[in-house]
Amino acid sequence: MTPRSRRRAGWAVLLAAALVCGLGAWSYGQARGDRTLSYAKARDTALTEGERHLATLNSLDGENAKRVDAGLRAWLDSSTGPLHDQLKRTRKADAKSLTTAGDTARGKVTSAALTALDERTGTAELIATVDVEVTPRTGAAGTQRKRFAATLARTADGWKVKALTAIGTGGGR
Repeated sequence: MTPRSRRRAGWAVLLAAALVCGLGAWSYGQARGDRTLSYAKARDTALTEGERHLATLNSLDGENAKRVDAGLRAWLDSSTGPLHDQLKRTRKADAKSLTTAGDTARGKVTSAALTALDERTGTAELIATVDVEVTPRTGAAGTQRKRFAATLARTADGWKVKALTAIGTGGGR
């Protein structure tokens, strides 16, 4: 190979490398500004936080007054809007009845999906199935399967449950 042909080959390799780098930078820029990616991240965040708060709202340790109070505080931290206001309004009565009953419940979201997400208004709709393991103070423990529809609202602290509705299983007539 002559020096001249080596120089041409070097320039060709350099040009190809510059082209690949340019295409990579363009592709990265397109993906970084992609609204679909932004929407997917917002959807995943709303779903994850919604599941976590729904599990919290279906869990409570009724062993003693301190644990009931901590559980009710967690309920308030997981809620916003009308649901938060309702939980706040009924907190004393709830604490009394839950401490008296002494039952413990552990909610676990087994399946969930967002049915709607509006990033502009900061609202989302969630449907979920929750298994609630109930351990009564006396008697045998058991698991209840519940279905919910929840409205989520984006707050300064992230997504929280604004409204919660139990959905019937439709199994009975």
